[in-house]
Amino acid sequence: MKLPVAPPAYGDLFDKSDIRKILSRRPGPEVKGSYEHWDQLRHLTPPEGLTSEEWWLGIKMARRALRQEMSLKDKTGTPFTVVLSDSIQRKLFLIGRDAAGALRGQDSVQPEVTREHYLLRSLMEEAMTSSQLEGAATTTQVAKDMLRSGRQPRDYGERMIYNNYIAMRELKRWRQQPLTPAAIFEVHRKLTDGTLEDQGCAGRFRLPSEDIVIEDETGRVLHVPPHAKELEQRLQSLCDFANQSDDGEHFVHPVIRAILIHFQIGYDHPFVGGNGRTARTLFYWSLLRSGFWMAEYLSISSILKRAPAQYMRSYLYTETDEGDTTYFVEHQLDALLEAIDGVHRYITRKQGEQAAAAALLRPGSSLAHQINHRQRALLLNALKNPGKTFTIEMHRRSHGTSYQTARADLLSLAEGGFLHQFREGKAFAFTPAPDLEKRLHA
Repeated sequence: MKLPVAPPAYGDLFDKSDIRKILSRRPGPEVKGSYEHWDQLRHLTPPEGLTSEEWWLGIKMARRALRQEMSLKDKTGTPFTVVLSDSIQRKLFLIGRDAAGALRGQDSVQPEVTREHYLLRSLMEEAMTSSQLEGAATTTQVAKDMLRSGRQPRDYGERMIYNNYIAMRELKRWRQQPLTPAAIFEVHRKLTDGTLEDQGCAGRFRLPSEDIVIEDETGRVLHVPPHAKELEQRLQSLCDFANQSDDGEHFVHPVIRAILIHFQIGYDHPFVGGNGRTARTLFYWSLLRSGFWMAEYLSISSILKRAPAQYMRSYLYTETDEGDTTYFVEHQLDALLEAIDGVHRYITRKQGEQAAAAALLRPGSSLAHQINHRQRALLLNALKNPGKTFTIEMHRRSHGTSYQTARADLLSLAEGGFLHQFREGKAFAFTPAPDLEKRLHA
């Protein structure tokens, strides 16, 4: 990865520039709604009458007027900052509206029976992509089959994904508790169980002898985390920041707080391995704790996985520009908005597929002629309840028929691929095929 060019020193620019001329151009903190770093800005055409350096100084002056200091600090003890620019505030508004409010177009969805289905899909996606970001080589389909079947993981990659899935499922329990170093160690142990070369490293700080650096694929050093001896104090400071009340003296927007928890774990790298997975898990914990219920259904890792270089670059931009975390915040807000939109689009698509599939089962349709009325009723039920388990006895009681007839109904649907058949104790049980809508169309 190419290292970003560090900006010119603010003090040097200020001393040698005509401040009155710069201010007369009224530069803002952004360029056409984008929070540009000097590495990119130096290639853009500055406003008439200004050099690129003068333009940058004007932008930095506007940012300094808006920046908010955090209690989190870099390796030198300097507080990290964030700038609440217009575009950042707009994105925070959209996330607050769409991740803490009602789902768009959910009137026709039965939340009690569908949310678990959507949640499982998102949990699987996050578990897979978060682990793949850190090296899990297991294919998506193999990982999905493992999680759906409940079988135990067979190798390192599958273990990473399985651990991530279990940890994500426990977030509801963790969100009721304040964040403590002990709680973070518990999260880390669950995420890294069976995935570290030395399992004794799970749930503890890296040691001074284990100090590490972040390198790119060529071995170039990108980031040197704080020394191991500082980690105990830094992690406690992070917990204090995470537990701040929203009605306290110094307000930090809950979404920004969640993002900066993610940032700080990545910056400090307190563990030998599993830092990224831990950071993203705590990000979700913080959002859920602040009432952003849709965080359960989101997978930001699937967004980050598509452009990992941008993810790393947002860290580097912060570190090369006076600890300004707005670069990282902007990147994460964009990923979060894309993930939220993905949930809405998925639900809208599933609603359409269910409605179209249900239409295929209407009385008098060609598909309805191929099955009996009991099977038709069961398939309609399965469309509305994608995670439901059906049994022969349940079907027999619902339709007042014999055991043999009920058994024939379900086995026939399983043979047609509409249901998945498995054993539950000594009896057969059936669940709707994950792609039931497509099978009905086929």
